[in-house]
Amino acid sequence: MSGVDSPEILAAYEAVRSDKDETNWLLISYAAATGSQLTLSKTGSGGLTELAAELDDTQVQYAYARVEYANDKESKRVKFVFIVWIGQSTKVMRKARAGIESGSVKKVLSHHSIQVDADQAKDLDEADIVARLRKAGGADYNGGRG
Repeated sequence: MSGVDSPEILAAYEAVRSDKDETNWLLISYAAATGSQLTLSKTGSGGLTELAAELDDTQVQYAYARVEYANDKESKRVKFVFIVWIGQSTKVMRKARAGIESGSVKKVLSHHSIQVDADQAKDLDEADIVARLRKAGGADYNGGRG
């Protein structure tokens, strides 16, 4: 799989991870309908809602997002999510290769708390993802109230 460690993707990854940058997501797509060349499609600062609007129902795409949430009035947590998007209209062979190829992408976008496998925009509902992040984090100072 080529392109996953390109300077553009690595710079976008560092921007999403940075506390000093507004960028909170990146999206990686295949450069062509066939082949394994990956390219940075887009970045944004509008959170999971903005990211979900950019996903293509005919493609396999990989995303990385920064999610911030409060555990209580005094604390804020920052967690990272790796997303494997397999659009419902993606060709069968591309879908089949996604399981293998996602591992290479995951190695580059390595610092994340959870992986979300999605095929519908509703799979990226922020409330659901925050609930999963809280469970993955272990400590829940909000008494299970989401």
